[in-house]
Amino acid sequence: MNNEVFHGTTILALRHKDSVVVAGDGQVTLGNVVTKHKARKVRRIYNDKIIVGFAGATADALTLSEKLEKKLERYNGNLTRACVELARDWRTDKYLRRLEAMMIAADKDNTYLLSGNGDVIEPDDGVISIGSGSTAAQSAAVALLENTELNSINIVEKAMKIAADLCIYTNHHIVVEEL
Repeated sequence: MNNEVFHGTTILALRHKDSVVVAGDGQVTLGNVVTKHKARKVRRIYNDKIIVGFAGATADALTLSEKLEKKLERYNGNLTRACVELARDWRTDKYLRRLEAMMIAADKDNTYLLSGNGDVIEPDDGVISIGSGSTAAQSAAVALLENTELNSINIVEKAMKIAADLCIYTNHHIVVEEL
């Protein structure tokens, strides 16, 4: 089991009607075994002003979260600057380059996807996702956004349920945070 890879998560962020919602499921899988059902992959940082969600190796994701919080402190809560600086460090630092995780970070004004390739991506339509169930979650969220009058939390919850129904690495234990 030592060479097995941890799989699975779905993180979804939606910016709609003056709110931003980030949700993540709780499943952690090692090979073909579910090892945890209620992992918390979405949390608030920087005095509860920023929501982060992560996919990938847990220790790596927590390292990235800590590094982002340090950047936020250095740049007085400027999420854009903190994300750009973290992505630059992540891409160029020997240690950070080995981290196997992706992150979504959102504040009241901005939402970004960060990756080890140096990506800092802001979604065009206010919806972005990462992880194994990301395609299902994002597709469902866009469809609900365009075809219903649901509020942000209900859209995200329904989209995450759809992803959990389809993706074997995503479960129905959903953590939702809203700004």
